[in-house]
Amino acid sequence: MHRNRGSFGRNCTETMSCRWGTELWDQFDNLEKHTHWGIEFVERYTKFVKERSEIEISYAKQIRNLSKKYQPKKNSREEDEYKYTSCRAFLMTLNELNDYAGQHEVIAENLTTHIICELTRYIQELKAERKSHFHDGRRAQQHIENSWKQLESSKRRFERDCKEADRAQQYFDKIDADINVTKADVEKARQQAQLKHQVAEDSKNEYLTYLQKFNKEQNEHYYSLIPHIFQKIQEMEEKRIEKVGESMKTYAEVNRKVLPIVSKCLDGMTNAAASIEPTMVSSLVVESFKSGFEPPGDVEVEDYSLSMRRTVSESSYLNSRGEGKPSRSNSRGKLWPFKRNKLMSLLASPRQPPPPPPTSPSPGAVPNGPQSPQQPKEPLSHRLNEFMTSKHKMQCLRSLTRGGSGPEDCSHLPPEQRRKKLQAKINDINKELQKEVDQRDALTKMKDVYVKNPHMGDPNSVDPRLEEIGQDIDKLELDSRKYEAWLLEVETRLAEKSDPHRRQSGLYDSNATTPVNNNCAPVNRESPDGSYTEDHSTEHHLKSRSTDFDDDFDDEDPLPTIGTCKSLYPFEGQNEGTISMAEGELLYVIEEDKGDGWTRVRRNEDEEGYVPTSYIKVFFDTNAKGAMTYI
Repeated sequence: MHRNRGSFGRNCTETMSCRWGTELWDQFDNLEKHTHWGIEFVERYTKFVKERSEIEISYAKQIRNLSKKYQPKKNSREEDEYKYTSCRAFLMTLNELNDYAGQHEVIAENLTTHIICELTRYIQELKAERKSHFHDGRRAQQHIENSWKQLESSKRRFERDCKEADRAQQYFDKIDADINVTKADVEKARQQAQLKHQVAEDSKNEYLTYLQKFNKEQNEHYYSLIPHIFQKIQEMEEKRIEKVGESMKTYAEVNRKVLPIVSKCLDGMTNAAASIEPTMVSSLVVESFKSGFEPPGDVEVEDYSLSMRRTVSESSYLNSRGEGKPSRSNSRGKLWPFKRNKLMSLLASPRQPPPPPPTSPSPGAVPNGPQSPQQPKEPLSHRLNEFMTSKHKMQCLRSLTRGGSGPEDCSHLPPEQRRKKLQAKINDINKELQKEVDQRDALTKMKDVYVKNPHMGDPNSVDPRLEEIGQDIDKLELDSRKYEAWLLEVETRLAEKSDPHRRQSGLYDSNATTPVNNNCAPVNRESPDGSYTEDHSTEHHLKSRSTDFDDDFDDEDPLPTIGTCKSLYPFEGQNEGTISMAEGELLYVIEEDKGDGWTRVRRNEDEEGYVPTSYIKVFFDTNAKGAMTYI
C-alpha cells in the first residue's frame, strides 16, 4: 500500500510537471472541449450554492414565522401566562429560535456575497479569457494552414512547369531530328523549350522559398506559439480549479462561522429549560387564584322539632297574609334570580327607624304593646329604584350582568385578587403620573428658555399645555389616593382575618352564645347568591337603573340562617315587610341589622320579615355560612 502511495505521488509529480504546450500540442480541439466543460462545472457549482442559499433563506423565514406564530399576542390572555417559568422558558426558546433563524440568514447572505457573486463575476472573466486564448490559437492555426496551402500551391505549380518544360524539350528534340522541318521551326521549338525550362526553374526557386518559409513557421508554430497559448490555457484552467477549491473552502467556512452562535442559541434553549421551577409555578398559581376567603365551618344541625310559640294576633296575621299569597308551584313561569316573597320583602322593608323598646319590663305594663311605625306606603317604583341602588341587595343581580367589568373599587373580586388588582392599578397610575411630571418639567424648562430667549418662541404658548398637564396630574393624584385608600382597607381587613384573636373578638365569640350588640355598625358579609359584598364605605351606585321587571320571579333556595333570636317584647308587624312575634318566641335570623334598626328573621319556610332589633336578643351561629364576615 505504501508502495502504491509512492507510485501515486511520483505520478502526481510527473503529472504536475507536464506542460500542455509540449504534451498536448496536437489536442487543440480536445482542450477547447475540456475548458468549455470546466466553465460549465463552475456554473453548475454556482447554481448549487445559489439553491442552497435560497433553501437557507426559506428555512430561516419558516423558522421566524413559526417563532412569531407562538409569540404572545399583545393585550391578550397569553401575556398573563408568561409569568410562569415554563411559559417564560418557552418564550426564551422562541427568542433563541429567532436568533437561530438569523444565523441561517447570515449563511445565505455570506454564500451570496462570497461565493455566488464572486463565481458569477469570475465565470464572465473566465469566458472572456478562454475566448481570447482560443482565438489566438485559431489564428496561429489558420496562419500555419495558409502557409501550408501556399507551399502546396507552389509545389503543384513547380510540378506543372517541370512537366511542360519536359514536353517542350521532347518536342524540340523531335523537330530537330526531323529533316523536313525548316530551320525557323527548329529555332522556334528550341526557344520554346528554353522558355519552359526557365519557368520551371523559377517555379522551383519559388517552391524552395515557400518550403523554407513553411518549415520555419511550422517550427515556430509548434514550438513557440502553440506552447505559449496552451500554457496560458493551462494556467487559466488551473486557476479555475483553484477558484472552485477556494469557493468550496469558503462554503465550509461560512457554515463553520455560525456554529459558535448557533451553539449559544442551543445553550440558551438549554438554560431556558433549566430555569423552569415547578415550585415557583405552584406559588404563582396560589398567588393568582387565592381568594382570601376562609373555608366554611361545619354545618350545624337544624332541629325542626322545636315548638314555636305563637300568639293569637300572630296567627290571625299569618292567616290573613297566607290567604292572598300565591302557591309556590305557580311561580315558576319564568326564570328569575329571586323569590317573589324575597324581592317584595326587600322592596317593602321598613325605611323608618323602628319603635323604641317598651319602658316596662313586660308587655303587661303596656296595654296594646309597642306599635310598628305607621307611615304611608311608598310608591313601588321608588322602592324599586332604592333597591337597585342598594349594593348589599344589588349583589344578587350579578348573574344578570355577566359582561360588565365590575365596580371601580374591584369589590366584586375576592380579597387577595382585589388587593392585587388595586396594586396593579396604583402602579399604572404612578407610571402615568411620572410621565406627566416629566412632561411638565420639560415644558417648564422650555418656557424658561423662551423667557430668556424670546426669539426662540413665545413663553405664553406653553401655558395652556402646562395647565392641561397640571389638571391631569391632579386627577391622577386623586385617583392614586383613592386606590391607595381602598388598598389600605383591603390590607387592613386581610390582616384582621389573619389574626385569630382579633377575628374572634368581633361580632361573636368562639362559643356563639354571647349576644351581639344591636347598635353595632353594619359589617360585610357574603350575599345569598355567594357573590362577594363590600360595605357601604366603598360601594359605588350603579349609574344606570333597570326599570323593566316582569311580575314573576323564579324560586330559589331560601337565605341561610346566620343565628337565632329570642323576642324580648311582643311586636305586631302592621307595615308591609314586617312580621309579628310574641314575647319569648324563638325565631331564625337570616339577615342582620344593617344599621337601620331592623333585623330580618324567619319563622318557617314561608314566613319571614323584619322586626325591630331592639326587641330581640340575637345569638349568631359561628359555623353558619351566612354569618361569615368577608372583606
